[in-house]
Amino acid sequence: MRGPVLAAGGIMLRSGGEPLFAIVRMRKRGDWVLPKGKLEPGETPRAAAEREAIEETGHLVTVHEFLGTLAYEVGGRAKVVHFWRMEAEAAPSRPLMKDIRAVEWLPLREATLRLTRGYEQAFLSEVGPLVLGAAARATPQSSVRSPERPSSPALQPAPADDETITELDDAPSLALEQPSEATEVEAPSLMARLRRWLGGSRQR
Repeated sequence: MRGPVLAAGGIMLRSGGEPLFAIVRMRKRGDWVLPKGKLEPGETPRAAAEREAIEETGHLVTVHEFLGTLAYEVGGRAKVVHFWRMEAEAAPSRPLMKDIRAVEWLPLREATLRLTRGYEQAFLSEVGPLVLGAAARATPQSSVRSPERPSSPALQPAPADDETITELDDAPSLALEQPSEATEVEAPSLMARLRRWLGGSRQR
């Protein structure tokens, strides 16, 4: 008995503007499906998911968390597809692979209804809201950081209770530094000042 066919793909949202899901149209049969494909020899499911998403949509992607597995039968053989949440760049950067006729970016409901296969419709309707929620919670981070000026010691926040504080052995010890002879002179003692006063009185 042959083992299952292993495949991987992505539930892809396009960045910028309204959140739109990617679905692709197969050239051979004209079916609208989720971006996915079989693993190549020695390839991990995650790597295959990223490769297939890029090849079938033409968009570079950022791969996020694992979403789940879809299993079904094709030609009397089980097929197992692992899916990851992905964010696609706004514009394509490469042509579609020859097996793909077109790619559409649609809102969740429209994308679900456009899919040809019922099990993919059910899967997208289940994970789609999770993908939208994760995308809404994500906070974009700027790739360019402005230089920061050092803060005044008086403005430094107090360390939290669980924050690690530098141990004394690791911290620079200013108390052990010796004063500079060029800048500091030891103050004369009372006896020395008295002797100088008496000597001055005799000289007068």
